[in-house]
Amino acid sequence: MKYISIWNLPAGTFNATVARFLETGGTPPKGVQIVGRWHGMSGQGVMITETDDAKAMFEFRAQWADLIDMTITPCLEDADAGAVLATMARR
Repeated sequence: MKYISIWNLPAGTFNATVARFLETGGTPPKGVQIVGRWHGMSGQGVMITETDDAKAMFEFRAQWADLIDMTITPCLEDADAGAVLATMARR
């Protein structure tokens, strides 16, 4: 399953967040693969990950909980979402 993670970096945690990112590379736990990650100039960023282990995804979130606000949402690709929507249109 793929997940969309959106984070906001509060100004008060900037230096600590940078230090942790440079130290760890922002590497997720075993079983979580980063598909892509983008850092906005506003302090907001987005990351797409893939894993079948929701606990590993929760662990990744917990590793950053003291520094950044993060929202994680499971997501579907167009083909899967389209298949669901097509069944709804037939109702």
